Amino acid sequence: MARRGGRRRGTGFLLGAIADDLTGATDLCNTLVAGGMRTVQVIGVPGGTTPVPDADAVVVALKSRTVAPAKAVRESRAALAWLRAGGARQIVFKYCSTFDSTPRGNIGPVADALLDDLGAGLTIACPAFPTNGRTVYKGHLFVGDVLLEHSGMRNHPLTPMRDSNLVAVLGAQTPRPVGLVGHATVRRGADAIRAALDGLRQADTRHAVVDAITDADLVAIGTACADLPLVTGGSGVATGLPANFRARRLLTGAGEAATLPAASGHAAVIAGSCSPATLGQIEAMAASCPVFFVDAEALAARKRVAAEALAWAGPRLADGPVLIYASAPPARVRRIQRRLGVDKAGAMIERCLARIALGLVEAGVGRLVVAGGETAGAVVGALGVNALRIGAEIDPGVPWTMSVGEPRLHLALKSGNFGGQDFFTRAFAVLP
Repeated sequence: MARRGGRRRGTGFLLGAIADDLTGATDLCNTLVAGGMRTVQVIGVPGGTTPVPDADAVVVALKSRTVAPAKAVRESRAALAWLRAGGARQIVFKYCSTFDSTPRGNIGPVADALLDDLGAGLTIACPAFPTNGRTVYKGHLFVGDVLLEHSGMRNHPLTPMRDSNLVAVLGAQTPRPVGLVGHATVRRGADAIRAALDGLRQADTRHAVVDAITDADLVAIGTACADLPLVTGGSGVATGLPANFRARRLLTGAGEAATLPAASGHAAVIAGSCSPATLGQIEAMAASCPVFFVDAEALAARKRVAAEALAWAGPRLADGPVLIYASAPPARVRRIQRRLGVDKAGAMIERCLARIALGLVEAGVGRLVVAGGETAGAVVGALGVNALRIGAEIDPGVPWTMSVGEPRLHLALKSGNFGGQDFFTRAFAVLP
């Protein structure tokens, strides 16, 4: 007998995933829900007492993108062990569609550790997400029409990306051979991709960067990866994976995978990302909604910025969404980083935004949009949210979610680079 949403009883969940940040995890969940898989996002490394969700897919959201490689590996391996105990038949390691990583990693070290624990010979690396302008061609990552190294990611405050050649970038992070499946092969379909992967495996290659420039490419790649124990990439790489389970009659129909209960409470936006997309979204929302700027230099001077922001927001919440943001252009970010150091400056702002989020919820906010992966991690941690049920998509890669348990909140956790310019205001308009 099939469950609503499609999974047969007694099988455990089908797909397990490990994401290196919170908004990236939600992005992946969105892709899986679109494929008809009821999906739950678990926040942080699950413990032995963490209940196994009733879902087709479970995505564990870590905050491992910028930590020391040893810590990223340790947390990812712990998440893998829990997912395998829950019955996961395939594992996805999800990272950003712009391949965000520090010079030390962490994509290579984590992928190597997961390969070892799974006893797998080869995995793919495909961060492509054509719908959001991320494509891979001849092993080089493009953002829109420009190479990654010429995009806004060049000046990212935590993970500046200055090399578009993914074979080279990944090759610097792992001692194991890295190969390429080019687009001439990918466009010939799943059988050609599978044959190319088999050839690389026989040559002892452990990582295969795979080109993708269209959604059809992603579907073919997903089909070719049906038997791989581990798949790595951006959320787009999961586009073709649900169909593999459906072909094996492990997933039967789409059901109501994206349905969430109706939302309630006041509405607010908290933005910490400094990406060009988020800066544009802030500018657009400021034209029609009240906004409050969290000044990092005031924070550094030990001013009570969180209390000031909450006092400002209180009387305005009943009138509609408010926006509280710490996002700033690169020059201003660099100034505070030079003063405090990169890690200290980031942690200071995240703590402040997390305190503000907690105060907003206590004031009756039940619908909250958070922009930026680091910011989202700090916010859900402060709120005590441990798991999310995934709902309908707002923009490509960004769905509404609802917290599992108390407090009951509707949350949209947006990667800094994602969403149209009117995302903040439109998000609330599409929420039932």
